[in-house]
Amino acid sequence: MIDQRLEKLAYILVNHSLGIKKNDLFVISGSHHAAPLIKEVYGQALKKGAHPYTRVGIDGLAETFYKNASERQLKFVSPIAKFEIKNIDARLGILSPDNTRSMTNVDPRKQALSSSSQQEIHEIFLNRAAKKELRWCLTQFPTNASAQDADMSLSEYEDFIFKAAHVDKKDPIGHWRKIYTEQEKIRKMLNQKKKIHVVAKDTDLTVLVKERKWINCYGKENFPDGEVFTGPVENSAEGNISYSFPASHGGRLVENIKLWFKKGKVVKAKASSGGKFLNSMLDMDQGSRKIGEFAFGTNYGIKKYTKNTLFDEKIGGTIHIAVGSGYPETGSKNKSGLHWDMMCDLRKHGEVYADNELIYKNGKFLI
Repeated sequence: MIDQRLEKLAYILVNHSLGIKKNDLFVISGSHHAAPLIKEVYGQALKKGAHPYTRVGIDGLAETFYKNASERQLKFVSPIAKFEIKNIDARLGILSPDNTRSMTNVDPRKQALSSSSQQEIHEIFLNRAAKKELRWCLTQFPTNASAQDADMSLSEYEDFIFKAAHVDKKDPIGHWRKIYTEQEKIRKMLNQKKKIHVVAKDTDLTVLVKERKWINCYGKENFPDGEVFTGPVENSAEGNISYSFPASHGGRLVENIKLWFKKGKVVKAKASSGGKFLNSMLDMDQGSRKIGEFAFGTNYGIKKYTKNTLFDEKIGGTIHIAVGSGYPETGSKNKSGLHWDMMCDLRKHGEVYADNELIYKNGKFLI
């Protein structure tokens, strides 16, 4: 018997996050671990009159690919993948790993080469999403691997996910709409600002956001959600930032990242572990050393770091800054095969100034 919370989660994803409707071509992807949620979403999409199809992954294929693929294969762009991203109406990705560290020993140069080759597909996706031609969402299915990363039992991790998603509410969709209303005050205030200055431990960073659009995130592209973000002016970042939590990307974890920016680009990068991988990603292409996203995490129901970016970047009282591609709907012009979110905790002794006015202190907006 399916967990009723999964039924409710599927309902929110189909009706709120993705707004699935009649005749939508809708792809659902995840590992075999996510089968209960995939089946539930698939069934509910059929009832809406959509045309859902699935891509169910097998654990270990990515590791096998990177260990055996030639340079020609690493650079290959599948015409099938290109056709799909040009034609689907909606896409749901369900994170459901069996091993979150399976890529640890893969050559980072191979990962960088493969990611760079997929930039065309990534740009088609971003541009279609910005024009509202393609609706997308990323969510999480509880697995033992993710629970272990979070230092929880599987049942504890299930409770954590469903609580963060507010499926326990009588009207969860109404609750997410309420979050939208609350975050609109923040978005409208930030939309009037030209410069953001972050000050925290080992951090003093300034970016320009003039004429850039801030986006209110309330359970559409990510679920669960809770952030307000923009794409800073590409050549504006000056100063340095020290990230509070290990940053995960491509199945690898990099710890104690510190970045130094000059004229918008990372000119120096350090990490206590994973430094080679970090610099390989930053050297991926012309846009990978620039900032594509600056965001405030606003979900104060998520308090604990879990080594899962989907949740960690939403922690209320944190900011996250992504190096690499930006979202065109914000006005960002940065293009890259990379988009890597890294989190900075501002809940203790953190301050954010907008146009030289203190707007955020110790993890809270002062509005």
